[in-house]
Amino acid sequence: MTTEIKHIVFDIGKVLIHYDPHLPFARLIPDETERNWFFANICTHDWNIEQDRGRTWEEAEALLIAEHPAREEHIRAFRKYWHEMVPHAYDESVAIMEGLIAEGRDVTMLTNFASDTFREAQERFPFLKLPRGVTVSGDVGLIKPDAAIYDSHTNSFGLDPKATIFIDDAPVNVEGAKTFGWNAVLFSGAEKLRNDLAAYGLKV
Repeated sequence: MTTEIKHIVFDIGKVLIHYDPHLPFARLIPDETERNWFFANICTHDWNIEQDRGRTWEEAEALLIAEHPAREEHIRAFRKYWHEMVPHAYDESVAIMEGLIAEGRDVTMLTNFASDTFREAQERFPFLKLPRGVTVSGDVGLIKPDAAIYDSHTNSFGLDPKATIFIDDAPVNVEGAKTFGWNAVLFSGAEKLRNDLAAYGLKV
């Protein structure tokens, strides 16, 4: 680690707050096999990521309802019950982020998140307003792990890539950040994160 880390960039979902779309759908589609089929074939990850890229929920719902009219109620339920998919924060991760900010470290966030649900999350979880700023994929029309979103965040916040460390729960996003020129660590829990940050000279 030859370059001093000056910028810490946090992902949000599954790093600072919990996210699980199965939570409301366990009630709406109690049969696990049917529920897994629904997520694999209708409200898929690839469908949802386009809302993270900026597509409106109205357009997204209309697209699926046209293909699966019998599933309209469940399709609309994805956005309707989104708040149930993010039930709580990861308190230990939040404490790490708040500790870095309290030390005067430069902390920002970079997230794949639809614009409207991110604003909702900020109101529910006020600590999401503490960092210097955030790049929301839905606002910029770009998603991780595309190099363009790391470039956008770097330019927006004046980061030195070699002095930046990124924390994300998805290996593909960690690799995308490294390819762009950032340092990056894979998040799997607060204890590991503390150790990873300490290895870069950041003790919290």
